[in-house]
Formats: sequence, C-alpha cells, structure tokens
Amino acid sequence: MARMTKFKGGPLELAGLELKVGDRAPDFKAVGNGLQEITLAGTGNGIRVFSVVPSLDTPVCDAQTKRFNEAAAALPGVSFYTVSVDLPFAQNRWCNAMAVDKVKMISDHRFVEFGERYGTLIKDWRVESRAIFVVDKDNIIRYVEYVPEVTEHPNYDAVLAKVKELAG
Repeated sequence: MARMTKFKGGPLELAGLELKVGDRAPDFKAVGNGLQEITLAGTGNGIRVFSVVPSLDTPVCDAQTKRFNEAAAALPGVSFYTVSVDLPFAQNRWCNAMAVDKVKMISDHRFVEFGERYGTLIKDWRVESRAIFVVDKDNIIRYVEYVPEVTEHPNYDAVLAKVKELAG
C-alpha cells in the first residue's frame, strides 16, 4: 500500500519507506550551499536534527527553519539541517535575507536521495513533505515525525525535548 501525506486535505503519494525510531539512518547524497556533495557521514557524528520542508519560501517552512535556528543557538553541541528541494542558491538567498546562520542547508534537488531514502519525497510534485528526524552519534534514528498535513507545523516541543534528552 502506498504511503500518503496530505496538502490542504488532498492526498499525495510519498516515495520510499517509512522510517521508525531505532532504524539506522540511511545514507544519502545531496548538495550543500557550495554545490559540494553531502552525505550522512558529511553531517558529522554527533546529534543531528534533519528538518525536512517542501520549500523555504512558504510560511510554515519559513517559521519551522527559523524556530530551529533559534534552538540551534541554544544547543551548540547539536547540528541542525534543513532539507528541501530548493536550489542551493535559493537556500543561500533565503538564509541571508532571514539572518538564519545556525541551521545548515541541504538541497535534495539534484538527486532526491534524501527524500527517497527517508520516505519524504512527494512523487508527483518532486518536493519534500514535512518531517523531522533526530539522529544520534551512532546514526540511529531517535525521533521521527512525518507531519500528516504538509501545511501544518511539526511538534517542536517534542523534537526539542528529545534533542535535549540525547544531548544530556
């Protein structure tokens, strides 16, 4: 059976499998802000938060990324990433315009491997759905949230509680 998400109540099919807490975080190939390839190993070996959004130029994605940028400032030992299919140039422009400097950007535009391997790619639209993954130092997923309605916010409090618990 196909996995689904919703946009304003309408169903959209997702590519890939649904990941669960305890799963090993899949490797992926994506692009960073300097057009360099980024893999899971390239994100470091500490606690990482992957905040997945459809596009930074939408209100909820904008708010989500700003919220995690604020959290990143208070949690220096944790790496925060925003993943979208926005081009790296658009991600950089948005970060500069919004003074977002703690969250690192990952563009899934070129390969869409993150979306396929983490189960967040909306196939028909070739954009990401909204999701959050917290990965520990051993590349084990410790928190997963696939937001069922793309236009809604994730549970920020639950994400940050898990991050603080893991950070000790």
